[in-house]
Amino acid sequence: MRMRKPRSAVIRASAFLLPLTVTAVALASCGHGSPATLAPAHASGPAAAPSAAGRHQATARQAGTTTGSGEQAGGPLTAPAALAPFGTPGSAGQGTWRPAGRTVRGARAVYQTTLVPPGGTQPAGIAWMDTSLLAARLYSGSNSPGGGPYRYTAPIQPAQAATLVAAFNGGFMMPAAGGGYYTQGRTIDPLRRGAASLVIYTDGSVDVGAWGSDVRMTPNVVGVRQNLVPLVAGGRPTPQAASSDWQAWGATCGAVSCASSVPGIESQWRSGLGVTADGALVYAAGPALDPLQLAQLLVRAGGVRGMQLDINPNWPDFVSYDPPAGALAGPSNGRKLLSSTVQGPSTFFEAWWARDFITMSARPAR
Repeated sequence: MRMRKPRSAVIRASAFLLPLTVTAVALASCGHGSPATLAPAHASGPAAAPSAAGRHQATARQAGTTTGSGEQAGGPLTAPAALAPFGTPGSAGQGTWRPAGRTVRGARAVYQTTLVPPGGTQPAGIAWMDTSLLAARLYSGSNSPGGGPYRYTAPIQPAQAATLVAAFNGGFMMPAAGGGYYTQGRTIDPLRRGAASLVIYTDGSVDVGAWGSDVRMTPNVVGVRQNLVPLVAGGRPTPQAASSDWQAWGATCGAVSCASSVPGIESQWRSGLGVTADGALVYAAGPALDPLQLAQLLVRAGGVRGMQLDINPNWPDFVSYDPPAGALAGPSNGRKLLSSTVQGPSTFFEAWWARDFITMSARPAR
């Protein structure tokens, strides 16, 4: 597995990337080959800022927070409504949510569905996560971001598996991410203003937005994972998402090979994450997506801000876990969002997995 070299012929200056170096870095982004070798490789955004307590305001209002401490209160979010297919009616079940993963205090915390993106032919997977029931945690890896050791890293330990509901991939390798990484009170890579950022707070609440405007550092921030620039803002795909310069969103594998000598293609495996107006998280991934299609999927799922995560065949991975009552989450009770992803339920439980990822675990009863 190695990093794809940038194609200088297609690199163009992009005004939307504040430092021009971000474009050049992003073009070197994608990881290729087999993950078993774990050589360095990549590929792997509502406008309220966090309050002084470290919670983004949209989630605080929905969850009924009254303590000012960043703690969640109130009941579950309203379950997501069915999604209308793009264009003509799709196949049976398209856009219909199905519960996934274990229940949390008797309620469903994760739902998932599939949608064929506009102009596409292959279905993408979409997952919806109730952040009033789930707490996020950033797991760091020896390859991304590097610079460990870290308290939370693969494999997921039994203490965390006891409450694990879902887990999903992070972003590019840091040299290609066009942004920074903060965890455990340490800045591993400098955070960049304007970069698309996943932000996690001390109580496990989470937000997505542009660093320095939508989200920023507060005393209650425990994790920040940046990756390129926002893909969705104000409930719409950003102009950058619709740009013809798709290479600015990362170097991709070819149609049949990830060898660096094979030209990349625009419609390739991509994953992304968004936040809805009521504070839920939405994740999308699919095998033949361009950046705009990924943004459109996040918006259709209710995302008001969103970001691209990892891309290319080896890296997108969303898994929900539904163990028997009282048992631990693990590979045997995990379920892929899409059966066609290379990675799966065992990935986050493997010591060799060296990339960052995010877990969503049951919040304790108040």
